[in-house]
Amino acid sequence: MNLQQAISAVQPPCEDSRAAARRRFSDIAIPLGSLGLLQDAVAQLAAIQRTVRPSIAKRAVVMFCADNGVVAQGVTQCGQEVTATVTENMGRGKSTVCLMAKHIGMDSFPVDIGVARDVEGERILRRKIRYGTADMTKEPAMTWEEAVHALETGIEMAEWCAAQGYKLVCGGEMGIGNTTTSAAVTAVLTGANVRDVTGRGAGLSSEGLERKVRAIETALKLHHPDPNDPVDILHKVGGLDIAGMAGFYLGAAACGLPVVLDGVISCAAALIAVRLCPAVRDYLIAAHQSAEPAGRLLLEALGYTPFISAGMRLGEGTGAVAAVAMIDLVLAAYDGMPSFDEAGIEAYQPLT
Repeated sequence: MNLQQAISAVQPPCEDSRAAARRRFSDIAIPLGSLGLLQDAVAQLAAIQRTVRPSIAKRAVVMFCADNGVVAQGVTQCGQEVTATVTENMGRGKSTVCLMAKHIGMDSFPVDIGVARDVEGERILRRKIRYGTADMTKEPAMTWEEAVHALETGIEMAEWCAAQGYKLVCGGEMGIGNTTTSAAVTAVLTGANVRDVTGRGAGLSSEGLERKVRAIETALKLHHPDPNDPVDILHKVGGLDIAGMAGFYLGAAACGLPVVLDGVISCAAALIAVRLCPAVRDYLIAAHQSAEPAGRLLLEALGYTPFISAGMRLGEGTGAVAAVAMIDLVLAAYDGMPSFDEAGIEAYQPLT
């Protein structure tokens, strides 16, 4: 599917299945609503999969890896070469997200969508659009055509996951400097002050944080990205990883796949996808609130309350994978608990 085809393909979830899942939770022998937001997540899965018995037995996390030219402005603690190193570790299954995913029986796939050098590893999916973005303080991060290409690469990866039989997907990322690009994207999409959405990333000093804020402000003043045009935002101040994830979320919705979101970069990509196609929102499950300043603001813009608040800020898709483990636990109860009648317990009644 190309971008317009994916936008047109997204269909509303099945509200009858959502209602049936909620009735199932009311019937099983637990206090009403006692599993909180996790019940809502299961009901959402039911609506997306169009069944009262959703399954996430086959699931995958896809990590989009890319470099960001803005690192030339001293906005990161470590060098750009770390992106390639971690991408290769992902290819060996040795990064944090890969190890977490393996532990819960989840497949992981790193995608080179724009790492600044060629990377080695048979498991890495090669979809490189360019060798990192340009320095957005001096020129647009990428061309318009490259932004669309990155979105459509994400759509392609979602179609691939659907064809492989995956029932739930997560998006992850790896890219030194991507908390700078995600802060720029967030500022444009929400109208927030740059300083209010910019954090220390992977451990910036106060001086480094000031450089980061100035770099974003410079880029926005130079390029004037259109807040009503998601592709223009990506083209001028985005990252290839963000664009790839945004396309992945859009493509997943078009294929009828539920998506568990990760942290701040993932949520910036999700808001891009929702601005491209508002119906995508119904396919997103918010996992956790990132410790980055933009995390809360992005979740509010998406209209979601996450069910994990643990101060996480690693990225890669780790928060999403942790959330999948929690959803697994709730599904075990949802599928296996006896009803009140079967347990010989008087059913709880809704409060009036």
